[in-house]
Amino acid sequence: MAPMGIRLSPLGMAVFCLLGLGVLYHLYSGFLAGRFAFFMLSEPAAGGPESPRGSAPAGAVDLRELLAVSVLAAVRGGQEVKRVREGNVLNAKAKGKTREGAEEQLTSGDLLSNRRMFYLLKGAFPAVQINSEERVDTADQETVSWDRSIPEDIKQKIQPKEVPAESVTVWIDPLDATQEYTEDLRQYVTTMVCVAVNGKPVIGVIHKPFSSYTAWAMVDGGSNVKARSSYNEKTPRIIVSRSHAGKVEQVARQTFGNKTVIIPAGGAGYKVLALLDVDEKNQEEADVYIHVTYIKKWDICAGNAVLRALGGHMTTLTGEEISYTGSDGNEGGLIASINMNHKALIEKLPDLEKTSHK
Repeated sequence: MAPMGIRLSPLGMAVFCLLGLGVLYHLYSGFLAGRFAFFMLSEPAAGGPESPRGSAPAGAVDLRELLAVSVLAAVRGGQEVKRVREGNVLNAKAKGKTREGAEEQLTSGDLLSNRRMFYLLKGAFPAVQINSEERVDTADQETVSWDRSIPEDIKQKIQPKEVPAESVTVWIDPLDATQEYTEDLRQYVTTMVCVAVNGKPVIGVIHKPFSSYTAWAMVDGGSNVKARSSYNEKTPRIIVSRSHAGKVEQVARQTFGNKTVIIPAGGAGYKVLALLDVDEKNQEEADVYIHVTYIKKWDICAGNAVLRALGGHMTTLTGEEISYTGSDGNEGGLIASINMNHKALIEKLPDLEKTSHK
C-alpha cells in the first residue's frame, strides 16, 4: 500500500506562513531599520544641494568658513598678480577714465587674479552674491576647489557664526593700485576680499602679494592685526591718494597747521594698513586716511571691515556710514581713523566734502 501523504488545510498553510514571516521580521528588522535611518540621514532633500559634513545648512553661510576661503582667495589672486609682474607680461591697456579724467589701466594681473578669486569663492559659496572690480567672462570659467580646511589661527580666534546667504555680499578687488602696479611700485599693491552682511562690512582681508603679508579681521570675532599704540591727533600724518594729494594738503595745513605731514600713496588697502601696526619694511605709517573724490566700494570695503573689527571708523566726509549694497560706488569721499576722536576729525574738515562729488 502506498504511504499516506500529509495534507494541510488552507488554514494551516496560512498559519505556517505567518509564523515564518514573524521569524524573518525579528531577524532582520534591526538591520533594515538601521539601513533606512542611514539612508534618510545621508540623502539630501529632493531637489536640494548636498551639504558637506560640518558645514552650514542650505540657505545659511558660516562666516568663519567664508573668512577662511576669503583669505585663500586673496592669496591665490596675489600669486597671479606676482607671477604676471615678475614675468613682465602685464599686457596693460586702458579700460576707461576716472571721473577726474585719469586713465584707468587693466592688466593680465587684474584679469587672472579676478578669475582665480571669483571662481574659488563662487565654487565654495554658490548662493552668495559676489561683486568684483573686473568683469567675469563665462568663457574663462574654471573650477577652483576649496578643501574646506580652516587655518589654525582662524580656528583659535573665530567661532562659527551662521547668517542667511541672501544677506551676504562679497566684494572683490583682484588688484588694488593697478596704476602703481604698471609703474612697478610693488609696495602699494594688494588683493582684497570683503564680506558685508545686510550692507555692513564684517570681514576684511588685505593681502600684499610681493611680501606675502596678509591682514584679516572679523567684526565681533577676531583678527591677526592690531592698532598701533599711539596716534597724533594734534598734527596728524594724513595719507591720501597720489593723484589727489594737493587738494587735501591745502585744507589739512589750514586745519592742523603747517607741520601736518601729507603722505601720498597708492591703493586703498595700503592706506588702511598705514593706520595699523604692520611690521612691514615698505609700509608707511599714518594717523588718518582721507579720500576726497568718488571711490568704488571694492576698493574700501575690506579696509572698512578691518577698521570696524578693531574699533576704528571709516565714514564719508560728513560722517555717514558707507553701505555695501546697491551701487558699486561711494559718492561722499571718506575719512578713516582708529583710536582717535573720529567725530572731531570730521568737524575739523568741513570743506573737503564739497570736492568729493566732483
